[in-house]
Amino acid sequence: METQAIDVSVIMQRKTLDNRWQSHQWRPLEVLDSAALPPSSVRCLLDDDSDMRWLFPGFNIKLFSDEGEGYYLNISSATPCWFIMWRIEQIGALDVAVPKAVTLSYNEAARLMDGGEQVDTLPASAAIIERLSHFTQEHYQPQIKRKRKKPSFEGGAGVDLMARAEGKGDGGR
Repeated sequence: METQAIDVSVIMQRKTLDNRWQSHQWRPLEVLDSAALPPSSVRCLLDDDSDMRWLFPGFNIKLFSDEGEGYYLNISSATPCWFIMWRIEQIGALDVAVPKAVTLSYNEAARLMDGGEQVDTLPASAAIIERLSHFTQEHYQPQIKRKRKKPSFEGGAGVDLMARAEGKGDGGR
């Protein structure tokens, strides 16, 4: 099961740093509802010595029922958020942080980071959190955690079997 897509755009920002090892830092600045924006393509919004901002439209976010656990983990956190995966690429003569994926699933973001990708977060709006909460309540049932039965050390067939197996493994000493 998947939902109708949420069209979003991402603004990436490059801030100048007062640091001798790193001259600047890229980070996502904002996730915007594309429906509220005029149609556009990738473009630079601001370019001065201390601040550069680029707009990246065209992210269609769909919610999938098999990602329910990841959505649940997101909405149950202190600050539910967007996860933005980005890479540095050249646009013209500039190195720019280009978002490649946007998700609301904690698990999907974790898989991206496990794969070595750069993933940053931005707080999600109340409307997005409400939509995500509704979808999660409708499509996700948390797995009931069951206690594992620990082996008994008071004797019994299992302990007897282990003792015999150990005796065979070391030559029957």
